[in-house]
Amino acid sequence: MTIASLLAPVTGQPGPARLAHAADWMQGRTLYGGASALIAYTMATRAFPGLPPLRAGQIAFVAPVGEAIELSAEIVRQGRHVTQVRSEIRCEGKVALSAFWVFAEGREANAVHPSAPPEDWPGPPEENECVTHPFAPSFVAKNFELRYGQRKGAAHGAAVRRWARLTEAHDLDPVSTLVLMGDVMPPGAMRAMRRQGPISSINWSFTVLDPESRSRDGWYLAENASQHADAGYSSERLRLWDAQGRQVLDGIQCVAVFG
Repeated sequence: MTIASLLAPVTGQPGPARLAHAADWMQGRTLYGGASALIAYTMATRAFPGLPPLRAGQIAFVAPVGEAIELSAEIVRQGRHVTQVRSEIRCEGKVALSAFWVFAEGREANAVHPSAPPEDWPGPPEENECVTHPFAPSFVAKNFELRYGQRKGAAHGAAVRRWARLTEAHDLDPVSTLVLMGDVMPPGAMRAMRRQGPISSINWSFTVLDPESRSRDGWYLAENASQHADAGYSSERLRLWDAQGRQVLDGIQCVAVFG
C-alpha cells in the first residue's frame, strides 16, 4: 500500500525521517502538495492522539519536500473545545512546509446554512468518460482515477473540474483522504494562460465541512477555479463535493504562474 508506506516513517516523534516511497508521489522536484500536507497532518495527529476532528488547515508550501525530511509538531493552544496545532516539515535544515491545524469538537448548531450544490452538475462519475493522463504529473497517473466533471463543448472559464478517486484500496480516515485529494486538480489559471509555463502552489487554506465524509466508492468532484489572475499570480478557490453533490471541503490558494 503506497499511502501507508509513505506515512509509515511518520511516528509522531520529532526528528529526522526518510520517505522511502516518496517517488510515487513526486511532482517535479517536490512531493505533491496534498501528500506533503498529509504528512504534516499525520505528524500532528500521531504526536497528539485523541485530538478532536479537524475543522481547518493552513498550509504554506515554502520549499521542495524530498525524501529526507525532519518533522516537528507542537500544540499552540488547547482550549475547552478547540485545539490549535502547528506542524512543520524541514529539508536540509530549512522549513519546507509549515502547517497550522484547527481541531474542534462539534457543538449544538446555532447557525445552519448548507452549502450550495455545484453549478452545472455533471452527473455521477460512472456517467462521465475516463480521463487519460498524457500530460498529467506521474503521481496522478500512478495514484488517481479521473473522470470528466465538466460538459464537453461548454464554456469552462478559468476552472478545472474532475471526478477523482484514489486507485489504491486504503484505510485512510475521512479527513486524511480529503487532505490528500483536496489539491489534486491543477490551478484553474492554466485555462487562462496565454502560453504554456510552470505553475506552483504557494499556500493552501481550507475548511473541512464534513470530517466524517465517506463518499460512495471513494469518488469526489474536485474543482480548482481562478478567481483572479494577474501579475504572475492567481487566486484560486478549491472545492470538493461527494458523489451526492454535498460539498465537503472549501479552500483558497495562491498560485505562482510563470512563463
